[in-house]
Amino acid sequence: MAKEKNPKTSAPEAPTGTAASRAQARRRAAKVHEEETFLGAIWDWTKSIGIGFLIFIVIRTFLIQTFTIISGSMENTLLIGDFLVLSKSAYGATIPGTEKKLPGYSQPKRNDIVVFRSHHQEPQIDLVKRLVGMPGDTLSMKGGQLHRNGVALVEPYVQHIADGNDGYDPTMEWQKGFLTDSVRAQPYYPTRDNWGPIVVPDTGYFMMGDNRDSSLDSRYWAFVPKRDLMGRAVGLYFSYDKFDADGIPFFGHIRWGRIGNRLH
Repeated sequence: MAKEKNPKTSAPEAPTGTAASRAQARRRAAKVHEEETFLGAIWDWTKSIGIGFLIFIVIRTFLIQTFTIISGSMENTLLIGDFLVLSKSAYGATIPGTEKKLPGYSQPKRNDIVVFRSHHQEPQIDLVKRLVGMPGDTLSMKGGQLHRNGVALVEPYVQHIADGNDGYDPTMEWQKGFLTDSVRAQPYYPTRDNWGPIVVPDTGYFMMGDNRDSSLDSRYWAFVPKRDLMGRAVGLYFSYDKFDADGIPFFGHIRWGRIGNRLH
């Protein structure tokens, strides 16, 4: 005969999923969820920063760039401490690692204020000047007055701080190769304020600073090829006069009236 179990001594089976084990499982699940949420947030931030940086690189490479004025060659149009917005897409941005350019939405034209890569010195630097001579133009200067295609130009943006030093400058000898037939056979002694007439070739542009008496420009180092044009300066987004001795430091030196000015 089978022996009956003593109900007083036999223990009931423990129920599965006690309160303690369920609480422990909930804590583990909450911790896993917290870790997944944290890692997800880090990944979202990483993606946002990466996309933002990529957009910045694309904009800076192909659309716009900033440029700071560090010399007085374009005074008073541009002052030392002006910060420019440069449209690189105007003439077509250069594809990185190549000399090829993307199509621009416009072509260089007379009186554009242009930022370009210097080709006449080492190391090369970025310069800003005004485009005064297009391919095919005949240029000359008489007594500091610029003539284009036989017409004396009205240039309200030009500044003269004449110091009387207008002697023969041998660095302008390059102009002899571009003189018009009417003067080619004559002795040629170009000076800062008296030179030409020369003809701008199809391969370049003639650049001059608005501060005509204090600007190293195409008068001295010839024409700028189109491949060196970086873009057109379109406006000022900031201006700061670090030499101003008056006013509160920093804020008192900001030229508030120049911020946002368009260039022409």
